[in-house]
Amino acid sequence: MTPAFNQDNFQSLCNIVAANDAHLKTVIDAHGYPPLWSRTPTFATLIHIILEQQVSLASAKAAFLKLQERIGHITPDKVLLLTDEELKACYFSRQKITYARHLAQAVLAGTIHLEDLEQQPDDEIRVALKQIKGIGDWTVDVFLMMALHRTDVFAPGDIALLKSIKEVKALPAETPREVLLQIAAQWAPYRTVAAFILWHAYLQKRKPKGAEGVVS
Repeated sequence: MTPAFNQDNFQSLCNIVAANDAHLKTVIDAHGYPPLWSRTPTFATLIHIILEQQVSLASAKAAFLKLQERIGHITPDKVLLLTDEELKACYFSRQKITYARHLAQAVLAGTIHLEDLEQQPDDEIRVALKQIKGIGDWTVDVFLMMALHRTDVFAPGDIALLKSIKEVKALPAETPREVLLQIAAQWAPYRTVAAFILWHAYLQKRKPKGAEGVVS
């Protein structure tokens, strides 16, 4: 099983990554260590990540909070009790209504046991989650990185992450994805930690003056 990182060793791992990549060291020197973004490995977190697919973090958070406001603690049975119209009122698209229901049904049917995922290897988690309609590699990557804090995961489907590599390393905008993934491979076995540094750089570059950028 891929090791996980935590509050005690995160900054040390950032130092290891930065010691081997001068560009990432420059990010830490300029902006400090990235936040230790963290989510609980729960059904509600997977719903939140599904809502984040292909939309802004702010839009996804608004939908998640609206759902939370409507049903309180977000559980599979409560989600399945909502009609299409009620979910649309929580800013769910038709596609994401389908995905949320498939996830809820899988959990209730015992097709997947979320409480067991923390003890499983990354590859097994990926196979298990991708059996559910609407969950692909990006959703699994974010879950492994943010909820389980596995150290060596990268999200090649994350546009902000790939854009940040180009910015931090001053690469041309047309740099092929394959080249970016070759660069990311050099950060193994700490690709998640490198990704946190890159997300930090991306958000710091775009935050309004005096505001804090946070992936939540």
